[in-house]
Amino acid sequence: MSSPEWLDLGPVERFKTSPITPASIGTTKLAITYVSGEFGALSGVCNHAGGPVGEGRVEGEYVVCPWHQWRYHCRTGKGEPGFEADALPTYDIRIDGDRLFVSAEPVSKRMRGPHPPHPLARKIERVPGNIRLVGISTTNMDVMNPRYSTSDALLDVAMRHAVGLGVETKLIRLAALNFRPCAGYYSKSAHACTWPCSITQMDSTDRMDVVYEAVVHWADVILVATPIRWGNASSLYYRMVERMNCIQNQITIANRILMRNKVSIFIITGGQDNIQAVAGQMLGFFGEIGCNFPQFPYIAHSRGWTAEDMERNIEVVKHSRELRDGARALVNRAVDMAQLLLDHEEAPHTMERGGRKAHHLVMEDIGVDAGEISGLPMVNDVLMRTPSV
Repeated sequence: MSSPEWLDLGPVERFKTSPITPASIGTTKLAITYVSGEFGALSGVCNHAGGPVGEGRVEGEYVVCPWHQWRYHCRTGKGEPGFEADALPTYDIRIDGDRLFVSAEPVSKRMRGPHPPHPLARKIERVPGNIRLVGISTTNMDVMNPRYSTSDALLDVAMRHAVGLGVETKLIRLAALNFRPCAGYYSKSAHACTWPCSITQMDSTDRMDVVYEAVVHWADVILVATPIRWGNASSLYYRMVERMNCIQNQITIANRILMRNKVSIFIITGGQDNIQAVAGQMLGFFGEIGCNFPQFPYIAHSRGWTAEDMERNIEVVKHSRELRDGARALVNRAVDMAQLLLDHEEAPHTMERGGRKAHHLVMEDIGVDAGEISGLPMVNDVLMRTPSV
């Protein structure tokens, strides 16, 4: 048997300055570890979504991928306890003088254990039935001691009217859901932002799955109600849509449109002005994830910057027939449009953006050999795994 080929990675001391250091042999990415005085060499490409393992961190004897926190033993490459069937290729290491060498070929194979797809990753198919409307309250409050909310009051009027039209309804109160803010995986790499959201895949206690299930799989009409807070929508609204970026991200990196034939409408109320700017952001975001809008897609109310007598503002909304009629008319327009879209549903088509077709993940995007990533999942091949806390 021929002797293995050894490749020079550089001075040994360079790899002793950190528990993990990224390296490469040709176009193959490596993660060189130095833990408890011993070197290890692993593939630098994570099993999950191709994350850069060498840019991660070491906890105990496990390397943690910086994208989604998958863990691998720093020398054996095997997954953390319970996930040993997930393993990264490993390479032999030797020291010659003051230089560190690595074997040109891996001495163990990449292994991927079975992972059931996340329930949200199922095929998107609308079950036949009546028009379905989800109302989303973004008002933040003490849910144990609730207060009167003008946006919630009009949302209630709209939901009751929808029921009277024979529409199926669901109500989601974000204040009652425990869900984490976006962790910014997209800012590391577009491909680090997956569907469903990476946090949803990793944390079974995170309840953003309730929103994803409703807006992607269930609803025909999405009605979002928000107060105006310092000229902006509710902080809970922004927390929600930051997490919903994973829906839009599928369009831009995988040419996969998750939302079709859906209509969005809005209720915006507050004691301050800036209605049109709040509405503009909401229209822009929901348009970007694929929603349609009826003519006059929102109703709104405010009394201006100097009208800070909130008790009076609440009384105005409580007794405003015009606002209640507006909420009902808003639902009428949305339901009519949703029905029209469903009646004229077309087969899925290739989405064009700015004259170029939205592209699939390609191996060049993450700098990996075809052989290195063969058999790994693409960004929309969703795996479910809960890492150690």
